Amino acid sequence: MTDQEKALSKAPAVTLGFWAIKILATTLGETGGDTVTMTMNWGYLAGSALFVTVLVALVTWQILSKRFHPLLYWAAIVASTTAGTTMADFADRSLGIGYAGGTSLLLASVLIVLGLWYWSERTVSVDTVNTPKVEAFYWATITLSQTLGTALGDWMADDTGLGYVGGAAVFAVGLALLAAAYFWTKISRVLLFWAAFILTRPLGATVGDFLDKPHDHGGLALSRPIASLVIAALVLAGILLLPQKPGVHPGSSEQTA
Repeated sequence: MTDQEKALSKAPAVTLGFWAIKILATTLGETGGDTVTMTMNWGYLAGSALFVTVLVALVTWQILSKRFHPLLYWAAIVASTTAGTTMADFADRSLGIGYAGGTSLLLASVLIVLGLWYWSERTVSVDTVNTPKVEAFYWATITLSQTLGTALGDWMADDTGLGYVGGAAVFAVGLALLAAAYFWTKISRVLLFWAAFILTRPLGATVGDFLDKPHDHGGLALSRPIASLVIAALVLAGILLLPQKPGVHPGSSEQTA
């Protein structure tokens, strides 16, 4: 591997296109997870086992690869958000801890992993994702944040009484405030990234639920498999049409000079 390749992160550069694909991927995770657990009647435990297996395989492939591969990266993201959907539903519903309990437990888990990552590397920036250890922290944080987002979205839509549209609006406003903070304040960009990364998940979850849940639950009752196929096509189009470049590792100018 050349010095220039070592200077590149194996996570994509954070651009507007990145966020567009991320929101679509999280929506796909919700409709795709519901397709398997509800429409196909696998149940939450079997569905979680399936998607976690796929996730582990893709993340292992991602870590073993020598450079950033857009299709592989986004396939792993979709797997993480689909696994997050089924795992959160299993915890919230099958284990009976409720949306608030699941959200609290998962938020603590995300903070613990981020804390361990920072303790080990002195940073949690995605621009440093180019070693196996950092990648392990990165994907653990992503998977837990995707699971947290599902529980948080369900809590906002159901327990607060806002419904799917109201919940999506709350998360959209939250993301808009984070964008304003990015452009007009000096708040840590790393902190803003992870806050936005977490909030895009419940936004996608509530939009996905709005699309496929029955009318008496406040949804549009669209076919889950068809909705999933349409969203998957949009994700693929985004990957192929929008610029997909790896982020730059801090200090790369010195390494490549």
